[in-house]
Amino acid sequence: MNPQAKLIFISSLLLGTTIVISSNHWITAWAGLEINTLAILPLISKSHHPRAIEAATKYFLTQATASALLLFSSMTNAWHTGQWDITQMTHPTSCLILTSALAMKLGLVPFHFWFPEVLQGSPLITGLLLSTAMKLPPITLLYMTAQSLNPTVLTGMAILSAALGGWMGLNQTQVRKILAFSSISHLGWMAIVLVYNPKLTLLNFYLYTLMTAAIFLTLNSTNTTKLSTLMTSWTKAPALSAMLMLTLLSLAGLPPLTGFLPKWLIIQELTKQEMTPAATIIALLSLLGLFFYLRLAYCATITLPPHSTNHMKQWHTNKPVPSSIAILTVLSTTLLPLSPMISPTI
Repeated sequence: MNPQAKLIFISSLLLGTTIVISSNHWITAWAGLEINTLAILPLISKSHHPRAIEAATKYFLTQATASALLLFSSMTNAWHTGQWDITQMTHPTSCLILTSALAMKLGLVPFHFWFPEVLQGSPLITGLLLSTAMKLPPITLLYMTAQSLNPTVLTGMAILSAALGGWMGLNQTQVRKILAFSSISHLGWMAIVLVYNPKLTLLNFYLYTLMTAAIFLTLNSTNTTKLSTLMTSWTKAPALSAMLMLTLLSLAGLPPLTGFLPKWLIIQELTKQEMTPAATIIALLSLLGLFFYLRLAYCATITLPPHSTNHMKQWHTNKPVPSSIAILTVLSTTLLPLSPMISPTI
C-alpha cells in the first residue's frame, strides 16, 4: 500500500477515535465512529484476496447497521427527553437499542458472528487494530452511558460471551480465529462489571490491549497464522516463543502474571455486589479459554520434533527482537505487583 495512503488512513483512525472520546453530543460520536469504520476498510482489504474483500464487506455491513441503530437510539431518546447529551440517555427503550448497537460494534454475543470471519480475512497488524483500537470508541460510549444501561441484559450478554468465546475457540486451528474468540470472551469480562464499576472495565480493556498487542506483534514477526506454522516457529526465534508462551498464559489470567489482575478485581467487585453466582459462572467459563491458550502455548514452545508436523523447520535468525515487542511482553507478564497501587483508585 502507498505510504501516503496508509498515513491518511491511520490519521483518520486516530481522528475518529479522538472525536468519539471527546464528544458530548450523539451526532459527533456517530460521526467519529463512521470515520473509524471508513478508515479501517482499506486496511482490511489491501491484499485484494477474495477473503480480504469478503472480510471488508462483512465489516462494513455490520458496522453500518450498528451505526444506524446507534443513531436511532439517540434520536428516540432525544424525541422523548429533548436531550442529545451522551450522559443523559434515560429512556429505557433507547438504552436497550444502544446496548444492542454497541454490542454489535464490539462483537459481544449474540452479535459476534462477524468478528472471527473479519479477523481471519485481515492481515495480522490490521487484526491487531480491529481487536484493540477499534474497540476503544464503543467501550468509551459504554463507559459514558454505564449508569443508564440495564444490568440484567449486560450480565446475560457477558456470560454468553464468556461461554461462546470459550466453546468456539476450542476447535480452531487458525491463530487469528482463536484470538477473535479470545477477544469475545474478554469482552464478556468487561461487560459484566460495566454497570457496577466502569473504571474496572477500562482497566481490563487497557491490560487486554497490552497483552493482545504483544501476541499479535510476536506472531507478525515470526509470520505465523496457523497452529502448524506456530509449531515450527520455535527454531526461528526461541526466546520470542518462550515469551509468547508467558504472554498467552497471562491472557488466560494465570496468577503470577498481569492478566490475573483484572479477573481478580472483577470477581472481587461482583462478590461485593452480591453477584456470587455470576462470578462463579464466569470464572468457570474462563477455564475454556485457558484450554486453548494452553494449546497455543504448547504449540509455540513445548512441541518438539519428531512429534510436531511434517513442515520444514525454519532457519534460526539472529535478528534482534523489536523493542516494542520486548516492552509489551515485559508489561504483559510483570504488572501484578502494582495491584495495591491500582486497587484504591478503582
